Amino acid sequence: MASHAERAVNDAVRALVNRDYDLAVRTNENDRVLDRLEVEIDELAINLLTRTPPAGGVRQVAVAMKISQNLERIGDEAAKVAKRTRDLCQEPPLKVQVDLPRMAQLTLDMLKRALDSFVHRDSAAARKIIPGDKEVDLLNKEITRDLVRYMTAHKEAIPGCLNLMIVSKCLERISDHATNVAEEVVYLCEAQDIRHSRDPRPPAAKPS
Repeated sequence: MASHAERAVNDAVRALVNRDYDLAVRTNENDRVLDRLEVEIDELAINLLTRTPPAGGVRQVAVAMKISQNLERIGDEAAKVAKRTRDLCQEPPLKVQVDLPRMAQLTLDMLKRALDSFVHRDSAAARKIIPGDKEVDLLNKEITRDLVRYMTAHKEAIPGCLNLMIVSKCLERISDHATNVAEEVVYLCEAQDIRHSRDPRPPAAKPS
């Protein structure tokens, strides 16, 4: 499921950058795969929880369900990017410069690292991902301001700019979900809930 989610985001971004209408359509249609996998994982998890799980097993199953939910939502956001790309491909290219490629790269990097940290059960790597969410948030605000400024001066560009604003927001939400995955990895490995903590660093060791 993780590989499908990562591929969906990659394909959505590639379709956007290359104005690839056909790839955008395929990416949107493939979202159903993630929907099906989420249901299958939930059913498997519930089946496991009805048995007597080994030590630490309940936490592992609970984390798997939460990560599955985040992956499904990542797929939803990728599908939204694909839909907006499909619309943008049917209009002339906008002559506005915004840093969507950089935002997309940061988001993709966060997602890949979060999924790798889960596969390798690496809570230290997961913790390093979390501060990157702030950078993506700031980029989203910057892109939104630039697009609003451009729309004010170019009324004919309003539909296209609105599509780009939605794409930017989708990328920001994907980074949120990548952060959620990283936080769940920390909980899985360390049994520490850091979801609402302002400091993602591990607690200092107590002096012996």
